[in-house]
Amino acid sequence: MKQINSADRRSLRARAHVLHPVVIVSSAGLADSVVAEIERCLKAHELIKIRVFSDDRLQRADLLAQICERTGASPVQHIGKILVVYRQKPEPPAPERSPAAGSKAKAPPRRKPGPDRRSQAAPPGSRGSIPRRQTARPASRRRP
Repeated sequence: MKQINSADRRSLRARAHVLHPVVIVSSAGLADSVVAEIERCLKAHELIKIRVFSDDRLQRADLLAQICERTGASPVQHIGKILVVYRQKPEPPAPERSPAAGSKAKAPPRRKPGPDRRSQAAPPGSRGSIPRRQTARPASRRRP
């Protein structure tokens, strides 16, 4: 269980404010399947909320300690029946490069530019390439 400094804890609490609980622990306690689900959620999200259905505050605090110990996560917050835990995602291993992979691949050739259409001015009074409205007027607005 890694301890988080107060500044990081504050920012994590702010990030967790909008989250919904993704794991629910029943009053029966912490089963292996629940720990496995917490592991999956931590791998996917780093920061998760857990709802605990227990009325005893000391039991919820003990559950938070057990979760953090078994998953390697850090406790962020415990308010009521909601627990917030954080575990940083591991850095992905750098892909090994083969000697041939270091050479640059050639990009496809660029297209030749077409004629510059901006230099051709539209005749005065015309709308350029914008077509006029081709719909008929309603009968009540037609000219006599």
